[in-house]
Amino acid sequence: MKKYKRHRDYGFFDQDIRLSKLTALGDPLHRLIEGVDFEIFRDELEKGLSKLSKGKGGRRPYDYVMMFKILILQRYYNLSDEQVEFQINDRMSFMRFLDLSIADDIPDSRTVWHFREKLTDLGLIEKLFDLFLKELEKLGLIVNKGKIVDASFVEVPKQRNKKQDNDQLKQGKVPEDWKEKPRKLAQKDTDAKWSKKNNKNHFGYKNHVKTDNESKLITKYKVTSANVHDSQVLADLLDEKDKGGALYADSAYTGEEQEKIILKKGLQNKVHEKGYRNKPLTEQQKEKNREKSKIRARVEHVFGFMENSMNGMEIRSIGFKRAEAIVGLSNIVYNMFRKIYLEKVISMG
Repeated sequence: MKKYKRHRDYGFFDQDIRLSKLTALGDPLHRLIEGVDFEIFRDELEKGLSKLSKGKGGRRPYDYVMMFKILILQRYYNLSDEQVEFQINDRMSFMRFLDLSIADDIPDSRTVWHFREKLTDLGLIEKLFDLFLKELEKLGLIVNKGKIVDASFVEVPKQRNKKQDNDQLKQGKVPEDWKEKPRKLAQKDTDAKWSKKNNKNHFGYKNHVKTDNESKLITKYKVTSANVHDSQVLADLLDEKDKGGALYADSAYTGEEQEKIILKKGLQNKVHEKGYRNKPLTEQQKEKNREKSKIRARVEHVFGFMENSMNGMEIRSIGFKRAEAIVGLSNIVYNMFRKIYLEKVISMG
């Protein structure tokens, strides 16, 4: 016996009704449509990609802004190329976000991959990040009174290599037998590295970020392999705009070299002090660290959003260049949602 279900004929306005329900239920993509003008990216995308367009007779490329929005979808939901193709076809919220109807041609997974590869090869992701950052500065959302720096691991699939292969990789060499097997080499990430923190092993890369301590917006980032110590990229993250403000960071950024960099950049040093075996922290130093933590801890909210709302920072790419592009996209997505939140707070007074 068939189970009873409510049924009625399909109506002209049924799709609009369903989308309205999705909005009422808190569709995050609708907030993104309302809160971010994606047209600001068009000129940069067209300027960079136009030189790669096919000549007469070639198939007309998909709209660049729509393709960029697909990459935003991927990073927010942490989807593979195949998964994002399926979900665009399957989910009304995805189609609305991309301004597609059921009758429109939808890019397949290979097209998505190829578009991301072109952005990566042209180095456009960082330019798009900077472009959106300028928009945030115009809106007055970045205060520039102080900065926080920190880093988070970006995991990639672990490789099952022989010990002698790993030894060569640690020396920056590619195993000889891999060179003789191009297909095998293509599946090996020779740029990703192992690192250990709090007795936990990590394989992949690091996302080093500098955030505005008031807005928690990412104002600069740098991607490295996982084995690069946080403090090694401090100079790369700081610039002239930071001068005169305070710099907050955990004790990983403590050291004579780091103190010189902070002084040279003209910042107030608010880095956590570090205790040593024969020179433990005094109670006064511990109290100072606790005060600094009230501000420094704000950067954890950035990585917390990526880990929870963006389904983690595990990526499936191979090689540093691709990892750098995907991490850059993730940082753009974070800033977009942070902008929406900040504007909501401001509007509420």
